Amino acid sequence: MYTKECLVKNQVGLHARPATYFIQKANEFKASIWVEKDERRVNAKSLLGVLSLGIVGGTGIKIIADGSDEEVAAEALYNLITSGFDETGDSSFK
Repeated sequence: MYTKECLVKNQVGLHARPATYFIQKANEFKASIWVEKDERRVNAKSLLGVLSLGIVGGTGIKIIADGSDEEVAAEALYNLITSGFDETGDSSFK
């Protein structure tokens, strides 16, 4: 099991569009992946699960992965979150 903590940088957090990017990235990996906020853990491959956490900008979350590609998966999702998606000026997600 591999855990990575990060801070959500984009202003509105993981609302529908960034959450969709997040789950699409999570689904690229074989590992089981969860997102944890305030002791509540949801499947990172579930849009409704991720949205149900109500993650807003400035929130700290944990990405937890377990499986053959756990480290690569957690690092990729960490990089996506810390990039701020395109809401911080990164146009590579448009």
